[in-house]
Amino acid sequence: MYIPNSKWTWLFVVIALIQAAVILGLESYVFADFQIHLESVATGSYSSTKTIPTFLSLYIFGFVYELVLVYDALRLKNTIQIIGICICNVGLLIYGAVQIEQIQEAVHLLQGAIDIDLWQQAKPVLIAIPCILGFTSILMIGVAWKLYDEFAWTIYKHISADLRMKRRYLTYQIYIALLKFDFFFFLGFTVQFVVVVTGRTDTEFALTIAAIPVTIIILLFAAFFTRRENTAGMFVVIILYFGGLAYFLFKLVRMYQPSREKDYTSARRSLTFFAVITLILIVSTIINAIVCTINFHKGLKPHIWKPHKSRDEEKSTEMGSQTPGNNVPSRMMID
Repeated sequence: MYIPNSKWTWLFVVIALIQAAVILGLESYVFADFQIHLESVATGSYSSTKTIPTFLSLYIFGFVYELVLVYDALRLKNTIQIIGICICNVGLLIYGAVQIEQIQEAVHLLQGAIDIDLWQQAKPVLIAIPCILGFTSILMIGVAWKLYDEFAWTIYKHISADLRMKRRYLTYQIYIALLKFDFFFFLGFTVQFVVVVTGRTDTEFALTIAAIPVTIIILLFAAFFTRRENTAGMFVVIILYFGGLAYFLFKLVRMYQPSREKDYTSARRSLTFFAVITLILIVSTIINAIVCTINFHKGLKPHIWKPHKSRDEEKSTEMGSQTPGNNVPSRMMID
């Protein structure tokens, strides 16, 4: 598989790479500065000593994962995933704004165990991060619109002019993209819960750890059953989705119970952000999973499994489509 060779494609890649490099550099600076200023302290007594490294590490992983999604979306010419990346970028911007106050609280809780100058050094860097993301998000959205125009012809050739089939294929693309974003936000919530939250029982800790590989397996089978149009498998997956929905609702309510509130003090804002985003994603995933299941055995499967053309075949087809008298539409609207 290759990345389509066009100015808009490479511009999108360049924006994503520069954004990731700058943000990773700034986050790495704050992370290193925190570690250097952290004095000898019984870390087991301070959950806040784990808060800052966890947030920063998760944020760094978020941009690395986004780069993987950018490559995956461009090689598949998946406009839905590109739109999802733009939305995810805005989500990372919001998380960057959330982490400013969260890290300030963590530094305040660590007074006496950490150099108080740390916050004054880190604050300008942390403020710069969402500002940079705001600018690059605008650029990404603009380029994504151009890519939508560019990839529309590819989708048209792949599905032809059947409007109902286009809608089925669109639903399939949305569902697969949602699975990829589900993975990141579920993992982000779980890592924060395991590392930062205090007051867990051994059973709760073990179940949370076990949920990570189980979730990965569920997401892989969800994609597999959809591509194979396996109705029974999708029924089981949808039931598991409802279990995940109940799990995150339980966690969200529990974070704000007076009896358990102190256990989540150092990470409640961040956990709330991830829990709310994950709940929205799960609901969207359930809806799309049901629609995808309804669309089984209606002619979409051959289009999903159709082999992609090579670079030379793509060029020859595009040249052929530009010959005089060819009135085939060159753009397919997403709706």
